[in-house]
Amino acid sequence: MLHTQPRPTEVQETVFIVDDDEAVRDSLQWLIETEGYQVRTFEDPELFLEQLQWPQPCVLLLDIRMPKLSGLEVQKTLNERGIPIPIVFITGHGDVTLAVETMKNGAVDFLEKPFDESKIKELIHQHMRLAHDLAQNAKLDEQINKLYSKLTTRELQVLERIVSGRLNKQIADDLNISIKTVEAHRANIMDKLQVTTVADLLKIALRKSPELAQP
Repeated sequence: MLHTQPRPTEVQETVFIVDDDEAVRDSLQWLIETEGYQVRTFEDPELFLEQLQWPQPCVLLLDIRMPKLSGLEVQKTLNERGIPIPIVFITGHGDVTLAVETMKNGAVDFLEKPFDESKIKELIHQHMRLAHDLAQNAKLDEQINKLYSKLTTRELQVLERIVSGRLNKQIADDLNISIKTVEAHRANIMDKLQVTTVADLLKIALRKSPELAQP
């Protein structure tokens, strides 16, 4: 069965700060670096989106109001790209409506300026643990996608029927092929997906395509 390695201690944990206020960026960077994190700051949110590499364990401190691209627009772009970085929005405006919207769109927290330093440290530690899990899951999905790309169209058809509980004879009838051919396809699928049991095969298939679990 595919598995990810235990979380290595040498993995660099990064906190991204995207804010058009230089003083805010500098003060946050100093504060967070004292906690042992790598910090990267951006005045331009578009540059952040351009340079971001995913997956990696990271947390994003994101200003909600910026002239070139708002924090909400950055959040929307990340959501569209399927990049689930934990986002802590920062603002000096205390806009409750915006806070609610960001949380509905997946933000994990919302902070007002001026900041409580102990609260920032607490949030970073808390959400970095979540960030590790998100990055680990993304890497596993990448690995599964890479293995899936090796399957032929016919093997995908056989796999879908295996997951739905069809027997070899039924699969052979469905696809108008011999049982021996079905068995050969099964063996190839197991080999290409690097599994040795049907249970592990099902775990991968259902992670790749959760809708296959629907009756």
